[in-house]
Amino acid sequence: MAIKSAKVRDYMSGRLVTFSPQTDVLDAMRELVHHKISGAPVIDDHGHLVGMLSEFDCLKVVLAAGYHGDPGGPVAELMAPGVKTVDADMSIVDLAQLFQESRLRRYPVLKDNRVVGQISRRDVLRALLELST
Repeated sequence: MAIKSAKVRDYMSGRLVTFSPQTDVLDAMRELVHHKISGAPVIDDHGHLVGMLSEFDCLKVVLAAGYHGDPGGPVAELMAPGVKTVDADMSIVDLAQLFQESRLRRYPVLKDNRVVGQISRRDVLRALLELST
């Protein structure tokens, strides 16, 4: 397979850690650290993507705890809403272009408007390395 024909679905992670908007942020932070991931989708009770929670977002908790002694709260208060997503059938080359144009480190992957995975910059690099050998 050539890099031009490689698709997001071929290199995305389909085993997702997800959070609900009501998840306590400290519990979410434990999951991020435990799974060694830098962020995860936030999914509502209807299965719709409502945001992303990243390590960057969680740093606000550290600051709040340091200044106000108030660690915790629901994920909904910290997550980034209005998430940019990619389609499972998008080409890896087009995705690489998206990564070049943004500061994002990962995108949720949708198929038929449902979250089916997540893809990161590292996954794009892995695709190139696998296809070049």
